[in-house]
This record gives sequence, C-alpha cells and structure tokens, in this order.
Amino acid sequence: MATEEQVDAAIGYLKGHGVKWVDLQFTDLFGSLQHITIPANPFDKASFSEGFGKLDGSSIRGFTEIYESDMVLVPIPDTVRLIPWSNGVARMLAEVHRGASEGRFERDPRCIAESAEKHQKELGYSSYFGPEPEFFIFDSVSMDMAMPSSGIGYKIHAREAPWEGNGGYIIRHKEGYYPAEPVDQLGDIRSEIINTLVDSFGFEIEAAHHEVATAGQCEINFKYSTLVKTADNLQTLKYVVKNVARRNATVATFMPKPMYGDNGTGMHTHFSLWSLDGKNAMYDKGDAYAELSDTGRYAIGGILEHARALSAIVSPTVNSYRRLIPGFEAPVYLAWSKSNRSAVVRVPTYFKGSEKAKRLEYRAPDPTANPYLAFSAILMAALDGVKKKSDPGDPVISQNIWHMGKEERTKLGVREIPRSLSDALDELESDNAFLKPVFGNEVLETYLDLKRKECMEMASFPHPAEIYRYLDG
Repeated sequence: MATEEQVDAAIGYLKGHGVKWVDLQFTDLFGSLQHITIPANPFDKASFSEGFGKLDGSSIRGFTEIYESDMVLVPIPDTVRLIPWSNGVARMLAEVHRGASEGRFERDPRCIAESAEKHQKELGYSSYFGPEPEFFIFDSVSMDMAMPSSGIGYKIHAREAPWEGNGGYIIRHKEGYYPAEPVDQLGDIRSEIINTLVDSFGFEIEAAHHEVATAGQCEINFKYSTLVKTADNLQTLKYVVKNVARRNATVATFMPKPMYGDNGTGMHTHFSLWSLDGKNAMYDKGDAYAELSDTGRYAIGGILEHARALSAIVSPTVNSYRRLIPGFEAPVYLAWSKSNRSAVVRVPTYFKGSEKAKRLEYRAPDPTANPYLAFSAILMAALDGVKKKSDPGDPVISQNIWHMGKEERTKLGVREIPRSLSDALDELESDNAFLKPVFGNEVLETYLDLKRKECMEMASFPHPAEIYRYLDG
C-alpha cells in the first residue's frame, strides 16, 4: 500500500520534471512487460488509490475472459522514472485490479509475489534475491516464417562471431568469458546499458561482462534486494537492455538457447533467508563444510525436492530445455555442493566467516521466467523444506557431476531435471501443494493450460535440423 509520502513524492516528480505522459507498465502471466501511455495532467492523490480504467484483461495472456474484461491499473508511486530515450515520458509500474473497490487481480504476477512476501513474514522470515541475467546482443536476426508450410529458417548476424568471416577480432565458441577490447566488441553497448540503469533507474550495478558464448553473450549483475523489488528491477533491466540495444541498431534477446553448439543463457539466482530480527537464517559459523545452518540445508532440501516441478516456472519455454543439456555448463542434475558449478544448487564460499554473504545459488532458472512467479516459487519450495526439515542429502564435494556415469549418479541419489517443458508441466501438475498458499488453483490451472497449448503448437512445426537429418529418409 502506497504511503502518503510516496504519493506526494511521485506527484512532485511528475511536476518537477515537466512530465507530459506516463507509461503505465505491468507484467502478464508469462513475464512479458505490457504498457499504456496516458496524459500526466490527470494524476492526483486519488489516482494512486482509484487507478485508471484502461485495461481490457481479456486481451492479455492468462488474465480474464471477455465477459469480465474491464480492469483497473493502479500506479505504484515509488517506481516513477523518466524514460531517458523518450521526450517527456515517465514510466510507472502498476498493480492490476479487478476494479477500484474490488481489490487486486489474483493473476497479476506482482500480486502473487507480494503474497509470497506476506506469507514468509507470517512464518518469521524475510528473503533476498540476486539474479544474474545473461543475454545475447546480435547485430541482426533474419527469419523466414512467412510461409511455414514451405520452410522455416533463421540466421544470426553477430560482429564477433567466427561464422561472419570478418577475420581480425573474433570470439570462438566457448571462448567469450572476459576477453578485453577489441576482442570484446560490445563493451560500449554494455556501458550504455549500465549507465542508463544507474543514472535513470537508480540501480546499483555490481558487474557487467562478456559471457562464455560467442556472438555477443553478456551478463549484468545488480545488487540484491527483496523479492518484489528484485523482480521489479529485473523487468526494468530487460526493458532497458532491449531498448538500448535497439537504439544501437542491434537486437537483444534473453532466449535461453538461440544457437547450436555453444553455451545457452541462464539466470543463476542467489537466495537467502533471514529472520525478522535481522539475522541470516542460513548462516552457521560452526559448520565446517560450508558455514551453512540447518535452516539453510532444509531450504536446499525443499528446492531439490520440488526442483522438477519448479522447472515449469523457472525454465518456462520449450527453448529452455535446449539449454538444459550436458556439456554446456547448464545444471542438469539435482544435487548440491559448495563451489561446484555442476550442481543445480551451489553454496558460494567466496568470503569465509561472512554472515551477510551466506546464501545459496539456484542455477536452473533462465531469464525467460516471469521473475515474480519464479522468485515466489523458489521461496515457497525453500520454506516448504524448512517446514518439513527436508534432508538435501550429502553434498557432491569433489566430483564433476556432468562426468559421472548413470550408475554412479543413481548410487548418490542424484536425479535429473525434466528434459522438456511438457515433462516439467507434468511434474508441476503432480507437485504443486507447496505453492498453493500463494499461487492458488486458478493461477496454476491457467498457467498449466496455456503452457500445454504452447508445447503443442511448438511441437507441430518441423525443425530445420529435422530437414537436415531426415530429408533423405
């Protein structure tokens, strides 16, 4: 609920910056940012409680039917910021309501995230999230989908890619991690992105760098925060990355696996649980292995127990499972460890003896996930583990899980993540009780139904590689 001070500050911001237009932005069920631009002059104190009746919910994926489509957008005052590439336009995130007096819309993803924060508080916890979103910046992508019945294809153009034949400075497959300019040819665009995030949207940036894959794979890390705030920030980061790339005549994509033969794009997510009196519930200085408390171990146990169901939310596209295969540094096997990047849950140990730094890193998510849903689901799995005192089993200490044989993995109790979105949806359908206090039946049923339709649609298209493999059959 917005405070009077926040409302006054937002109105003062609009007037003080001479804002003519306000872009109200919200997120649909699958994580896409939506917007409508309205005049700034109607904004007054009542606007932040009554909202604006400007939304046809039946036209938004996963929202309402046509007979219940009139919805209200209520601006969130502390999210107001000038859009630096627009003339006199500010953006504000908005809550989705069924009506000014009817309360929040239960399928608004931000509402679900707020419910998750309320639920954790009732159990005596707070939490922090720190995602590491990766993405590609291509010079262009050409696609042929105009006549899918007669053939489908695409070509990626990237200035540093070895297939461009430009000689000079190229990045070979799997050799993109940290090269300096001029080999890294995207530093200027990344600098513009992070300067925009800092100067225009108030971010604290921790790092920006080229990632492992060729063809422009990048990563930007921003300072951790609470669940809702971090989800807001991630949506803002994706918004800025795509727009700055476009203004530089390039294309940014958060698609997990846009090309064959190199690493895909993930979003390793750091997570910590804290007690309400300000102590890290995951930290135990006396634990010799990872300075991890019993609460921390139980949280890992909950995530591992529900990881196959979580996949449907944190790896939510058909393309996500092109990334989740052995050999490309992607988390395929359900195990935990410290400092071992072949485990799906890792306990970072950069700073020994630091309560503040103690956290776990869940490596399965990718940035096509709806952050409000993904972070909420991760939190609920962890809290379920704490509640049930779920044993995560022994950590995999000094072995590369990717190189283990099936028999050895079975002996250690190491399961696999689902190999397809369809399999992940089956897992979510059978294992979702841990989500119910926050997500509710209607949200889960809608999500499952629409994602199954997406799977069926994608399965109906012949793939270009199938033509290559089977045309002579």
